[in-house]
Amino acid sequence: MDNLIFNAENKAGTKNTIQSIKKYLLKKQVLEFFYKEGNKTIAELSDLTNNSVPTLTNVMADLGKEGIVKNFGIGESKGGRRPAFYGINPNFGYMVAIRLSRKNTRIGVFNLQNQPLCEIIEISEGIHTSDNVLPMIKQHTDELLTKLNLPYDKIIGFGITIPGLIDIRKGISYSYAQFANKPLNELFTQLFNRPAYIEHDTKAMALGELWFGLAKEKSNVLLVNVGSGIGLGQILNGNLYRGHSGFSGEFGHIQMNPDGELCYCGKIGCLETISSGTALIKKAQQLISEGKNSLISTAKEADLQEIKLKSIIRAAKAGDQFAIELLEEAGEYLAKGFSILIHLFNPEAIIIGGEMADADNLITDPIRQKLNKYTMQRLKQDTEILLSELKERAGLVGMVPVIMANYLNQSFDN
Repeated sequence: MDNLIFNAENKAGTKNTIQSIKKYLLKKQVLEFFYKEGNKTIAELSDLTNNSVPTLTNVMADLGKEGIVKNFGIGESKGGRRPAFYGINPNFGYMVAIRLSRKNTRIGVFNLQNQPLCEIIEISEGIHTSDNVLPMIKQHTDELLTKLNLPYDKIIGFGITIPGLIDIRKGISYSYAQFANKPLNELFTQLFNRPAYIEHDTKAMALGELWFGLAKEKSNVLLVNVGSGIGLGQILNGNLYRGHSGFSGEFGHIQMNPDGELCYCGKIGCLETISSGTALIKKAQQLISEGKNSLISTAKEADLQEIKLKSIIRAAKAGDQFAIELLEEAGEYLAKGFSILIHLFNPEAIIIGGEMADADNLITDPIRQKLNKYTMQRLKQDTEILLSELKERAGLVGMVPVIMANYLNQSFDN
């Protein structure tokens, strides 16, 4: 008899455990639908999840008590009672996205419906210009959250994008010694005392385009980030492609000129030595110092050091011939690189992102023209060359769904 009671209790306990797990998984599924697709009625959720209306009603009650879901009002009747719309409470928590680059840092704060709480702030310090970047990031983040009156315990996670080589398996940066070969997720989690997630800067930009930009309705898209360097983010079959070690996308380091300049990577004639913002600035500084007249800058040493890619683009838009020629040369070599990508990947679109996206047709015209020379016509005509509408915001907004996905996984998988 005792064994029968024990077995019965065990079966009941197992049954309750299974039901609890199913309920937790359903909650996670519902929140994922809310996050990806917006507000829904219980009837719509019932169809999407293949669960009964009473089950979904019970789940909504639980999530409402927890505060993560709220009622957003009544919709139009389609016969019968008017349905209530539910969705994620945007102020249940907040997400902080940080884009750390070579010469500057950007910080944005978002609610759970991806809406920014303030203008993105830009700090003129980055990995190359700050000896110890971590205290700098913490200080500016503290100041921003204090200004917004947000305590750290309301932040569900931090998302940080970093350039260079990042080993996705170990979470280690091989490009910047100041991170001391420590796992970056752990380093930033300790810094903020909140969960932190790391992504390569260009891959984060590709995610931004996939979620919120020109890649949203496409499956095979390449994002080329042209700023101080040149990177590639690959959306293949609707998913971000990382490669075996997470190093995919080092597009700026394919050789374009075997007799060219030495690249910082140690190789000769990389695309970055010709078409990146750093390369254009270097060439502009050299030729202007030798007497070239240009709206980019006067020949004064102090002014030359202040030249940025934005300075070159601004001068080109004002009709400066030298600046236009710099962009045209960059565009020709980018077109050579794009032709390789088109022949390899046959993408629906190549999106130009980063600072170079501000050049508009001054960069797309030479690329499209030279693609006729370097690319098979049948392949070229299937690929659009587009300018990012998100531009430099792409990397920040791309981290927002990364933070949310990790939050849901940790909250419910645990």
